[in-house]
Amino acid sequence: MEINVKHGNELVFTLVGRLDTTTSKELLASFEKEEIVEELVVFDMKELEYISSAGLRALLAIKKELVAKQKQLEIHNLNNICLEVFKVTGFKNVLTIK
Repeated sequence: MEINVKHGNELVFTLVGRLDTTTSKELLASFEKEEIVEELVVFDMKELEYISSAGLRALLAIKKELVAKQKQLEIHNLNNICLEVFKVTGFKNVLTIK
């Protein structure tokens, strides 16, 4: 998976490829090394092909950390396959999807 990070009015993580058991660790490591000064963190998943339960757990861990820092998390541009995973698992109700 490729992870691109862009700071600005919001912190944007653009994910490309698959978010699974192996790459979720990469995502968490990438998230941990960023200094988050923005109020909003966005995960742009326009080019994400697949997300596993490990990927969902990583996003939930990130959300919990952001909430503790009084920051917001939004998921943007989910494709139909990934959106279906969010619906079936109930994560559509846990994370903010735009």
